[in-house]
Amino acid sequence: MMTGQIVYGKKSFLGRITVFLLIAVYFQLTFCESLVAQSFQFQYNLKRGSINFTQVKNLIIIPLYINEKGPFNFILDTGVGPTIIIDSTIVSKKTLKNLRSVKIKGAGEGKEIDAYISNEIDAKIGEAIIQNVPTVFLKEDIFNFSNYLGKQIHGLIGFNFFNSFIVKINYVHSRLSFRLPETRKKTNWNKLDLEFLDNRPYVNLDLNVKDLGTVKAKLIVDCGATHALSLEAFENEVFPLPDPHFKANLGVGLSGKINGHIGRISSVKLGDYEIKNVLTSFPDYNDVAAKSSQKQRTGNLGANLLRKFTVIFDYKKNAMYLKKNRHYSELLEHDMSGLEIASIDQQPLRKVVSRVEPDSPAEKAGILADDEILSINFVTTEKYSIDDIEGLFKSYQDRKIVIEISRDKTRYIKLLTLKRRI
Repeated sequence: MMTGQIVYGKKSFLGRITVFLLIAVYFQLTFCESLVAQSFQFQYNLKRGSINFTQVKNLIIIPLYINEKGPFNFILDTGVGPTIIIDSTIVSKKTLKNLRSVKIKGAGEGKEIDAYISNEIDAKIGEAIIQNVPTVFLKEDIFNFSNYLGKQIHGLIGFNFFNSFIVKINYVHSRLSFRLPETRKKTNWNKLDLEFLDNRPYVNLDLNVKDLGTVKAKLIVDCGATHALSLEAFENEVFPLPDPHFKANLGVGLSGKINGHIGRISSVKLGDYEIKNVLTSFPDYNDVAAKSSQKQRTGNLGANLLRKFTVIFDYKKNAMYLKKNRHYSELLEHDMSGLEIASIDQQPLRKVVSRVEPDSPAEKAGILADDEILSINFVTTEKYSIDDIEGLFKSYQDRKIVIEISRDKTRYIKLLTLKRRI
């Protein structure tokens, strides 16, 4: 095997996955020239296809076949360049002849992690196939997606799929449609121009921010980020925090914990649409923006905003199109409990407290990290998905929630009162 170190530079890939309050990942990969971007092709002379997808925390999870095995659960992510496999057990390394060992630097406080890169992977989505797709194998699953989402996750795929087709995402019906670019149809939907940097789509939008007025923002369009909006830098410096705001753990990056703040901006304009009172994360500058090669970037437009629309991506025409759906008028709320919930290893129906925010309603109620949640409002947690629980914790101010927990083989009943913090 060849060995090397991934560095920041003009020829690097930046794979970005951000799961707000759970996972945030920034990394750059320098692929050798032989790892050329390939395209998906339809089988049987088809020109279009469609599949259903699963949504968890606004993420799009699709069935994908790897080297004629599967299906495996992959997150579809516009913020990802190379395909990423986080569960390396789905591919036998003995069948791969040209693995290259690399080290990845990312956002956060910690050290590099080890990975492999290869172009010996074939993939299939619906009736669309791709051969020799550039792929990153992580030697260990540092993200813990499966526990945080309550569903087994094997990897992520992005640019190669979106660059091959015109892709339509219907968040309301959880339906993914894709067609060959030559079958393009005219649409009167709201159009936004895209710019591509390191194989990721960027959009220029007007933000209205308290004390700053109108801010011209360059944002990566990232359907693999569960937040609404993340603002990382302003004129190559720390983005000024609007009041009110509060400190928060924004997730875990490739190199460790990402710290920051949560606040709101007055509005964001997406063409003819204007979303007001936008819940926004502000990662610490040194954790994220200072480590990015794209210094002109302001931040990240995530799935919690995108889900308000049916979205069409047309990479070949450098465009995306939006049409508002039934989620459009929904208020963007932050968690009101202070709890982060995950499923237990290999037991997705069981739920455990992974983290408790300091000075939160959960802490005041006496709930601790590693407590197993047995029931919520007298309904066993087996009946709840992770999304169900998150929705309950975002429901409304002063809501009383009865939580039964298990700690050290003893059961306790806790009364949680939700409080809006922002």
